[in-house]
Amino acid sequence: MAKVTVKETEYKQYGKCVSVSNGVVDLVATVDCGPRIIRFGITGQENEFCEHEGAKETYGGKFWHIRGGHRLWHSPEHDPRSYIADNDPVEYHLLENGVHLVQKPEEWVQIQKEMTVTLAAGSNQVTVTHKLINKNAWPVELAVWALTVMAPGGREVVPQPSRDTGLLGNRLLALWPYSKMNDHRIYWGEKMIALKQDPKMQPPFKFGIPNEDGWAAYFNHGNLFIKRYQHQLDAKYPDFGVSYETYTTDFMLEMESLSPLVRLEPGASASHAESWELIPGVGTPAQDEAGLLSLLSKYTRKT
Repeated sequence: MAKVTVKETEYKQYGKCVSVSNGVVDLVATVDCGPRIIRFGITGQENEFCEHEGAKETYGGKFWHIRGGHRLWHSPEHDPRSYIADNDPVEYHLLENGVHLVQKPEEWVQIQKEMTVTLAAGSNQVTVTHKLINKNAWPVELAVWALTVMAPGGREVVPQPSRDTGLLGNRLLALWPYSKMNDHRIYWGEKMIALKQDPKMQPPFKFGIPNEDGWAAYFNHGNLFIKRYQHQLDAKYPDFGVSYETYTTDFMLEMESLSPLVRLEPGASASHAESWELIPGVGTPAQDEAGLLSLLSKYTRKT
């Protein structure tokens, strides 16, 4: 079984980083800014995560940079609260099979972000534990929000809830003001929703659902990325009650999972865990719901 290697490195324009590799897959975490996981991919192959330059002015004349990769926010989204700059170095601790990242408390907002990222030896599975700590002197209601920015050109599949609720509704859909239901990128299936990332289509599109199955998949570069988390039935979630959201524009597609809303007392924390799996040699299938579900059932069925 391949050993996990953890080392400090430099990565492109992102400066000092930590590389975690097992010879099968590798990831790169930024430590000169962040916390971000800027790269995840098959070793020696393309980055499955998006890398992108772009910034917007935020609180106090500072700039929040998109960068790409995987990041940690707190929901509900609000400008400028959600866009506090993460341009300063983070504290980090190397682990036997990963890295622990700690951001200093955000200016003005006073929420501290932590991520613990570990890679399994000899496999393609990553575990990411996200933690938010309330450093204010008063309670704050929030949800832990884990956003993975995927490279362009792929197709996402999200399962729809399937519980039999009798005479009551069993599905909820949140749409944003700019989302058009007849957008050519979206496919509303019987049991799943598929969203295609189109590099020629700049107008954004976003939807959210209570993803009771707790997974979503993204086909790209001849590989299959699966993001998993735990949806909690009957919990209170943001944005009308959704635990999964996805957003796309011309340069990326975001896969976003959320924890339930919690009221954090001063000094208290909330955590949210995801697992990632990257499966090589899985080409993007045709837009056929039965074929997509049959293929994905090999990798997403519960054991």
